[in-house]
Amino acid sequence: MIIKIAHLYPDMLNLYGDRGNILVLKTRLKSRGIDCTVDNITMGKTFNADDYDMFFIGGGQDFEQDVLLNDLKKGKDRELSRAIESGKVVLAICGGYQMLGKYYQTYDGKKLEYLGALDFYTVGKEERMIGNYAFKTKEGIEIVGFENHSGRTYLGKGVEPLGKMIKGYGNNGEDGTEGVRYKNTFGTYSHGPILPKNPQFADFLISLAIKNKYGSQELKTLDDNFENKAKKQVMSLYIK
Repeated sequence: MIIKIAHLYPDMLNLYGDRGNILVLKTRLKSRGIDCTVDNITMGKTFNADDYDMFFIGGGQDFEQDVLLNDLKKGKDRELSRAIESGKVVLAICGGYQMLGKYYQTYDGKKLEYLGALDFYTVGKEERMIGNYAFKTKEGIEIVGFENHSGRTYLGKGVEPLGKMIKGYGNNGEDGTEGVRYKNTFGTYSHGPILPKNPQFADFLISLAIKNKYGSQELKTLDDNFENKAKKQVMSLYIK
């Protein structure tokens, strides 16, 4: 059994240690005796969506997003959209999350056309939304993380939020939603990175990828004592 992961732009989209999400996926797979390979998809490198089971896109600043959009629109956008529509597991963080939407409008009115793979858009404001935060998915998974974004994201009719806010701003600080989900694609503003402090969510993504490729598969239980203590500490000390 093997799970193949495509890591898009690891050299440019790695704010707040987002690469740690890949390390968690690799470790949790290998701890269960499941082989894992990770291919770094950098600028100028093409890929075939059929070759991978999971896709990861980290966060970046506005400048980096502008640069990467040109590269994405040379074919990567079509393959990424195909992966999304076929139900492959996709996790996108902050700037990577925003790029999956229709557009980003800067606070001074400039409109940047994004990939349009998912039905949402983002509007930039001068005031940033920063801090530790928490939200809960429809499966009941409580997720803690750190958000730092000036963009306000508004979801369309074709998608649903990843979760409902417990504490913090989330998508826009207005409607109580955080992130986006569509089929097996998940976007979130959660840095930190998200998966080390939220092993239950990491296993949720892994189980989806294994089910896609091999059918139903019960995951071996791992010792998450340290991870759960870290999560509990964040909830008790920062999320009030």
